[in-house]
Amino acid sequence: MKKHSGMRPHDIVILLKIIAKGDEPWFNKDLANELHISQSEVSESLNRSKIARLVSGDKKDVFKLALLDFLTHGLRYVYPERPSSSVRGVPTSHSAPPLNKVIESKQDYVWPYALGSHRGFAIEPLHPNVPKACLEDPKLHELLALADALRVGRARERNLAFQELAKLFK
Repeated sequence: MKKHSGMRPHDIVILLKIIAKGDEPWFNKDLANELHISQSEVSESLNRSKIARLVSGDKKDVFKLALLDFLTHGLRYVYPERPSSSVRGVPTSHSAPPLNKVIESKQDYVWPYALGSHRGFAIEPLHPNVPKACLEDPKLHELLALADALRVGRARERNLAFQELAKLFK
């Protein structure tokens, strides 16, 4: 087995995609196609997640409580992000469902994407193809937006994101 050299941002994207699939069976090639990531990157990512004890030995089941713990307590330190200039893109964090139903803000956050329908302050996604993948999968969009709320949100947004993720991870 390869030496673990640390998690990468797209590892989170892949784990959340598996959770978004629910009970639907999947193969690495399915994840690769749906996330617009190479099959080798999916395979390497799942190996890192196995070593980090975020997936089962067969790499098919995500340990949701361990992932929730990492997202809640580590994500904003390991993959920090600060909103930058106003751009066109896909809503994220408190600007996307489900948080946009409970938080009103004049400061929208988006992943920069030319085909996006909103304007807001740019948040760099965990992988460059996240906006495209999220437009194709609303459940993944919801999960990644909640993860971004944990990355860039204030205490209230982080608390609400944790509560929503805890409900979704049951």
